[in-house]
Amino acid sequence: MAATALVEDRVPASAAPAGWEARLELGFERVASRTVLSARRHVGPLRVQKPLYPEGADVCQVIVVHPPGGIVAGDSLRIDVDAGERANAQFTTPGAAKWYRSAGKVARSDTVLRARDGALLEWFPQETMLFDGARAAIRLRVELAGDARFIGWDVTNLGRTASGERFESGCMHQTLELLRSDAMCWCERVVLKGGSRALQSGAILNGAPVFGTLIAAGGGVDDGVLAACRSASPVSGDGAVTRLPGVLVARYRGDSAHAARTYFATLWRVLRPALAGREAVPPRIWNT
Repeated sequence: MAATALVEDRVPASAAPAGWEARLELGFERVASRTVLSARRHVGPLRVQKPLYPEGADVCQVIVVHPPGGIVAGDSLRIDVDAGERANAQFTTPGAAKWYRSAGKVARSDTVLRARDGALLEWFPQETMLFDGARAAIRLRVELAGDARFIGWDVTNLGRTASGERFESGCMHQTLELLRSDAMCWCERVVLKGGSRALQSGAILNGAPVFGTLIAAGGGVDDGVLAACRSASPVSGDGAVTRLPGVLVARYRGDSAHAARTYFATLWRVLRPALAGREAVPPRIWNT
């Protein structure tokens, strides 16, 4: 079943009238030894700060900013990224994406990342925080061509756990897709209903409010790299690593978004030299 069909079957279009629409389109190109942000267009409250080069000219780092600071019922966010041949682009965010309570309208986020032959895309947003009562439809689609590489993660926090809030009502529809040369390598679709018994199931979240997925695609994940990834463990919660044809998938389930991001960053330090031929340099904004 297609992701749109999965969402629309349960959330009729009439229940989700338009709210605040925001769109961000970015293009990257390789010019000599430098990756440049060659195209940038935004509509509404979604944009990037100036390109950064903490590792030198080869890797262009951008910070995606949503000035309102939260996503409300009926909002629609769209990010489109196109990385040209041999371009290296890295993305992160300054803070958690907060999805507020809804009285019925659905908020949507749709991200499409495209990488052409020889390109590297790194997608490292901070966590998605769903307030109790939020209704969210979230999709991340990664399209790779040739020998393009990708490393990225997604972390979800159900409820404002620091204040004792749980995800007792609302709904989240989440889709993660990875394709190479138009062939599906990884696809996951999740529907979570707030307060449902399924959230307590040992086969799903076992009552944990935080879960996340890391995906890495590209050459270089040999047995030694796999073993190094599996030797890492989160400071709290559970982690697991699986190698599939063409993609490595890591999971986190626990009670801390910080623990999830720290665990995935540890795996990134192992994976990046293998996939990109360079050491991992954590974005400075992670320390602020």
